[in-house]
Amino acid sequence: MKILGIDPGLRITGFGIIRKQGNQLAYVASGTIKTPDTDLPERLKTIVEGISEIIATYKPDCAAIEKVFVNVNPQSTLLLGQARGAAICGLVGANLKVAEYTALQIKQAVVGHGKAQKQQVQDMVQRLLLLPDLPGKDAADALGVAICHAHSGEALAALNKLAPELARRGLRVRAGRLVG
Repeated sequence: MKILGIDPGLRITGFGIIRKQGNQLAYVASGTIKTPDTDLPERLKTIVEGISEIIATYKPDCAAIEKVFVNVNPQSTLLLGQARGAAICGLVGANLKVAEYTALQIKQAVVGHGKAQKQQVQDMVQRLLLLPDLPGKDAADALGVAICHAHSGEALAALNKLAPELARRGLRVRAGRLVG
């Protein structure tokens, strides 16, 4: 299974593709989509087109994207959300299933704790995927999203399959957790 991970950004959107075979993960490709320093609609178009080109080139089976966090600056949060929305449109436009993970979930899956620094994520991505060089920050974050999905995706899918039975028992699944 090929997994496409996306780290959304209005100026730079990172992407990373890994292959999962059993418990083994292998690097396929990574990089960035850089948007021109123009108006917002043109930047969003660049993100959608970039995602579409990546999908056409690498033909991933599924995708995962980082959830937006609330920034100190509401305008920055809104712009990041729009970039994320453009990326999701590119993914679902290609009929890919899209999973979403928080930065905390991604860091826990890659580094082992949710307060890891970007450098730690880069180092662990390099080690986990046996890369000869350190990936760039945006590409490393995107590869981290794909790694998170490789580790979490099947468990979440199994939990979601159990959701109807859990609901009959007065329980439900919310954000991958059992809630009573």
